[in-house]
Amino acid sequence: MNASRCTLAVAIVCTLLVVPSVFGQAKPTAQAPAAKAAPTTGMTAPATPAKWLKPVKGMAYIEIIRGSMKRVGGDLVTVLKIRNTSSGAISLLKVDEYWYDKKMKIVTGDSQPYRKPFNAGEVIEITMKSPFKPDLYRSQHAFSHANGTVSAKEVKKFE
Repeated sequence: MNASRCTLAVAIVCTLLVVPSVFGQAKPTAQAPAAKAAPTTGMTAPATPAKWLKPVKGMAYIEIIRGSMKRVGGDLVTVLKIRNTSSGAISLLKVDEYWYDKKMKIVTGDSQPYRKPFNAGEVIEITMKSPFKPDLYRSQHAFSHANGTVSAKEVKKFE
């Protein structure tokens, strides 16, 4: 019994001594020294870390510029430029587009989420793609976010 324990102990000690040397990294070969870089005249500023803004709770305010709609293949494509005019970040902004016929019944539409935090003053583009139907008359966009509602103001350009 003692012989088997002694053999096991010797095997463990040998493993602990041999394994690190087998898997150790090889020493790098000597390389020529790198050429000295010319000193720079201007200092570059370090990257500033992203600023965390408290998310908006309740009503969020945005401005939108509605691009012209274009027919691409079998889809109607509309590009919206949206700017956050709230004091905080908007979480999980969602844009819904509804297309109506002349009887004001919903014919088609699209829904696009913006999953990143939408910081104050930031401008984003969202592309809406709705299937083309022959009797389309008018479209409408609805906005919402994770913590409440969105008040959208349509503008010609951002100030």
